[in-house]
Amino acid sequence: MTGGGLRVALLTREYPPEVYGGAGVHVTYLARELAPLVDLTVHCQGADRPGAVAHRPWDLLAGANQALQVVSTDLSMAAAVAGAQLLHSHTWYANLAGHLAAMLYGVPHVMTMHSLEALRPWKAEQLGGGYAVSTWCERVAAGSAAAVVAVSDAMRADIRTAYPEIDPERIIVIRNGIDAAEYAPDPGTDLLDRYGIDCSRPYLIFVGRITRQKGLPVLLRAAPELVAEAQLVLLAGLADTPEQLAEVTELVDGLRASRSGVLWIPEMLAKHEVIQLLSHATVFACPSVYEPLGIVNLEAMACGTAVVASRTGGIPEVVADGETGLLVPPGEPAPLAAALNALLTDPGRAAQLGQAGRKRAVSEFSWAAIAARTAALYDQLV
Repeated sequence: MTGGGLRVALLTREYPPEVYGGAGVHVTYLARELAPLVDLTVHCQGADRPGAVAHRPWDLLAGANQALQVVSTDLSMAAAVAGAQLLHSHTWYANLAGHLAAMLYGVPHVMTMHSLEALRPWKAEQLGGGYAVSTWCERVAAGSAAAVVAVSDAMRADIRTAYPEIDPERIIVIRNGIDAAEYAPDPGTDLLDRYGIDCSRPYLIFVGRITRQKGLPVLLRAAPELVAEAQLVLLAGLADTPEQLAEVTELVDGLRASRSGVLWIPEMLAKHEVIQLLSHATVFACPSVYEPLGIVNLEAMACGTAVVASRTGGIPEVVADGETGLLVPPGEPAPLAAALNALLTDPGRAAQLGQAGRKRAVSEFSWAAIAARTAALYDQLV
């Protein structure tokens, strides 16, 4: 994947087809738009795939803590990027690779912070002592990076609080974006039929991983208060821990015992499937307890769907309260249920918010503009 000029190595854990979170979505579209602007090589982790150089954990670490396995892929990445004039890493999974390579080769390292390990203590459930390692990787890389990109103003404030050693002038806000040509309302209903969604009833939809951050149990505890005609469609999988999966399973089973129309799809759906299911939802629910920006809200807005989301992190920079959706306090089921019911019982208002959300996504969150800002930042650093 090459364009012109500056030789840039983009370092990431996720890259298509292995994309499961917002950071992976970000990297996918940023790389596409950067390719004509710079001489770009993508380094990812996992299986070999087109368009990227893949790095895997050392065989000797099979069975070791996941954080140690990630560090071994970072060493492989650092060795492989000799010749790059600038390094750009995404998430703690690749930050250490950028940091080490910057020292080895004397080139600038840019890191985009999609979330902060320091603000995700629940990761200790998933990583155990590896959470201390992941937080260290993030801190040491951020402390010496030539520039730290924050995906929202709220994220910039969090970085300054968590890592006061970083010079504020090195923290640059470049927001996440959306491909509004790809994420657009889909009039088809074949997938609704396939998954058993009743087109005659309103439905709310949740899309996200089963992790503390995304707040799915908050939504499930709000769901008993939803109007009876509402369906609940959950596109939720990839649980961080067996305990979190068990909690969600118990809550879903309890809902199914008391109401109809509770549909849980645990497998990762293809993008076009998610787009159709988003397009026909009355409302998209984002009950996150922590969300530096929340690309998933942009995806719903671009599909013309009203959003009810937590007033946390960068979400208010995306969802305009009362204009493109409704904002509620994070972690509180009762206000969440009330806001969802307000739109489930007023489809006209929901449609109006959804149309406004589509316009906002198109006008303010283009990936081409984001890539241009990123390339301009590179030019300032070399």
